[in-house]
Amino acid sequence: MEFIGIDFGCAVGSLRHGKIPDKDCLLPLISKLLGYCIVAASTTVKLPQILKILKNSSVRGLSVVAFELEVVGYTIALAYCLHKGLPFSAFGELAFLLIQALILVAIIYYYSQPVGTITWIRALLYCAVAPTILAGQINPVLFEALYASQHAIFLFARIPQIWKNFSNKSTGELSFITCLMNSAGSMVRVFTSIQEKAPRSVVWGSVIGIATNVTILSQIIIYRKPHAKVEKKTK
Repeated sequence: MEFIGIDFGCAVGSLRHGKIPDKDCLLPLISKLLGYCIVAASTTVKLPQILKILKNSSVRGLSVVAFELEVVGYTIALAYCLHKGLPFSAFGELAFLLIQALILVAIIYYYSQPVGTITWIRALLYCAVAPTILAGQINPVLFEALYASQHAIFLFARIPQIWKNFSNKSTGELSFITCLMNSAGSMVRVFTSIQEKAPRSVVWGSVIGIATNVTILSQIIIYRKPHAKVEKKTK
């Protein structure tokens, strides 16, 4: 009994006999279901951030470089998972996150006018190189090196934003909901990656995601408290 790549046979068979499915049957099933839940949730994970920027017509407090690096990281990660032939439930969210990240960068550019020459050069360079990487048309050794570097890319994508939040003592237009969903997604992805027997580097990528996303989430909570208190006093 299989549906969208998920085998319900062993679980249904055990339940029919009045037994609880054993660990070897239950864990892979849970992993697959969680994997598809992440993929489904990823279709809207950056939407709150996009809507917040559009609503306020502002990118105050947002690091352009951080969001650009995020696009590069998603591109490399997606290309690597496609190249390795991993099941869609193990990486599907990367496709949706990449599309939303590209839209987000375009919106940030729009509200950051005038955009500098160096920024345009970075954008054009990405457009020239990304299709080759996504098609897997590069040397296998270079591919492995790129994927190994994407963990550093994601880390450095978060550091400018974390530092900017700390320096300003404010998280500006960062969306709490988007950061919360990113943190939860990274936590679940560690479990699913282990169950899908993904390369260890994939697991470590999710661990780095947990650390950085939780840090930013904490900053949003911490730096909103003083603002809330001021509003209460004013009332």
